[in-house]
Amino acid sequence: MWDDAFPSFLIGLREGLEAGLIVSILVATLVRADAKSRLPQVWTGVLAAMALALSFGAVLTFTAANLSATAQEAFGGVLSVVAVAFVTAMVFWMRRSARTFSGEIREKVTGALGMGAGVLMLTSFLAVGREGLETALFLWTTARAAGESSGPLTGAAIGLVLAAGLCWGLYRRVLRINLTKFFTVTGVVLVVIAAGVLGYGLRDLQEGGVLPGLTTYAFDLSGSVDAGSWYSTLVQGVFNLMPTMTWLQVVGYVGYLAVVLPLFLGGVRGERVKAPKPEPTPAPEVVSSPRRRPVWVVPVAVVAVPAVVAGLVVAFARPEPASSETVAVSETECGKGFTAPDTGRQTFQMHNTGDKTSEVYLIDPATGAVYGEVEGLAPGTTRDLVATVAGGSYAWRCVPTGAKAVTSATVHVSGGGGTVKAVVPVSENDLAAPLKAYKVYVDQGLATLETQTRQLSADIAGNRLGRARADWLTAHRTYSSLGAAYGTFEDFDQKINGRADGLAGGVDDKDFAGFHRIEYGLWHGQSASELKLPAQQLATAVVGLRKAFPAQDFDPGDLPLRAHEILENALQFELTGDTDEGSGTNLATVDSNLAGTRELLTVLRPLLTKESKTLLPTIDTAIARLQKLLDSAHHGGSWTPVEQLSRPDRARLNGATGQLLEDLAPVPDLLEIRKSA
Repeated sequence: MWDDAFPSFLIGLREGLEAGLIVSILVATLVRADAKSRLPQVWTGVLAAMALALSFGAVLTFTAANLSATAQEAFGGVLSVVAVAFVTAMVFWMRRSARTFSGEIREKVTGALGMGAGVLMLTSFLAVGREGLETALFLWTTARAAGESSGPLTGAAIGLVLAAGLCWGLYRRVLRINLTKFFTVTGVVLVVIAAGVLGYGLRDLQEGGVLPGLTTYAFDLSGSVDAGSWYSTLVQGVFNLMPTMTWLQVVGYVGYLAVVLPLFLGGVRGERVKAPKPEPTPAPEVVSSPRRRPVWVVPVAVVAVPAVVAGLVVAFARPEPASSETVAVSETECGKGFTAPDTGRQTFQMHNTGDKTSEVYLIDPATGAVYGEVEGLAPGTTRDLVATVAGGSYAWRCVPTGAKAVTSATVHVSGGGGTVKAVVPVSENDLAAPLKAYKVYVDQGLATLETQTRQLSADIAGNRLGRARADWLTAHRTYSSLGAAYGTFEDFDQKINGRADGLAGGVDDKDFAGFHRIEYGLWHGQSASELKLPAQQLATAVVGLRKAFPAQDFDPGDLPLRAHEILENALQFELTGDTDEGSGTNLATVDSNLAGTRELLTVLRPLLTKESKTLLPTIDTAIARLQKLLDSAHHGGSWTPVEQLSRPDRARLNGATGQLLEDLAPVPDLLEIRKSA
């Protein structure tokens, strides 16, 4: 639950800050200007936006209707640009209101509140509505990906509450400052926020295909900035500055500030110089009081209208009952009831009518490429299979456990529907050659490791502890480069590279063995006699592993999984310093882990190139970025300990490793072995 909650917490904090800052400044302005009567107009806009966001989330949840990814981005981008226009108008209204500052400040400011009720309401609506729609979309997609909603909803709620607390703090502070300065300072803040919203909106329009230049970056700091850190989240939430920005974003951001900020500040300075002209007091005017409508009418209407519209959409746009879309699966029939579907995103109800658990794939019958799949469909059960359909040919392939694969008749779909990417299935036979090549690499590495651990044992037996420290690092780096094979090493890994964590006696426990046991002794002043037995045990364990490895079971499906698991462990244990027992060489271990990852990608490269022509260049770039950072921490024969890295350097390392892990994440899916018989 909590791992699903954290991303939603960040989005709740980010979007809540962005909307809350504008609303809190609006409220504080009206209160300080003694115009509390206008506050209901602001809160009405906020209520309308919240109702719209909740109604939009309800439509997404209770119907199969959804916007495409590009449509979502384009919609958010347009709303961002509109929001910037209204915020800018409000900033200059704030500046013009400063003309009436005098001894009769309350009457003058109240009289200068020239913004109509509709504009105030619309400004607060856009400030909250854009963020609310984005949050609703984010939570909906996150909940679907996680398979549960409690984690994402909890995280978002915590983030929104924290954002509200921060905005309340801002509100309480601005109420205590001089009103003239308040107009100036808050105006500048709003201009900077609006510039960020504009840049963010331009990026949305690029991702939605409305504007060009999506891949033309002005800068890319993703390798040197930890995007998940608290300070990065705060900067992105308040200013919408991101580690990676396109030239159009930067030009829009800088151009907006370059034009609007001088106009605003110049106007403030000019109005300070010239004294306001006295205005004649208008004669009292007797007017008849119009019949006022109840104050609750507008708030109720703006909440009710989105809810009613959402209810109508749910009622009339909901898909047909699931029974009409059911596709039967069994040992003898596959795809019974399947007819040519419409183009676009479709949900198929897969029902297993047979006696065996089955794998089910929606395929291109000409190539065998997979558009969607359901794994482990048990007898008598029904599960959804969601896939995007475009013009082309489609068929179902069912692979019951212990039985032959069955393929349905082919149906042809006419029309467009866009480009649909299918994954060409990979078999055990496809991975046979990469697995053989990698096993040769591991076997050679173990042979080298056997020689190195014998030398380490001889160093300690001869009381050459200084030399033993250098030979220890050499041997440990060799073992750390074999990461993709750890899962096959069985009990040998604990004997060779076990950690003290979890042992009752810690570093003094009798079961603490291997490289880290010797590391602790070498860097904590233990004598050669105390380390002699652990060194001999390490050398013996390596000999045993080398003999056992050729006969050990190495699942070919593990190779793609290890592509990112090696560096996941490095990020969790090495870059946190958890495994350092005194040598300060964790970065050397990460360097060896990276070398092992690079070797694994070398044997998988032909298959990956076939599956995706763009993935490997992206991965290679991320590897080069991380390697450069590691090289900067390597000085001759020594490495900078993790805890001695500066905070920015550590953030850059973590950020580069995290980015590489993201780039490696598609590898297991692309090279997943799918049953075919």
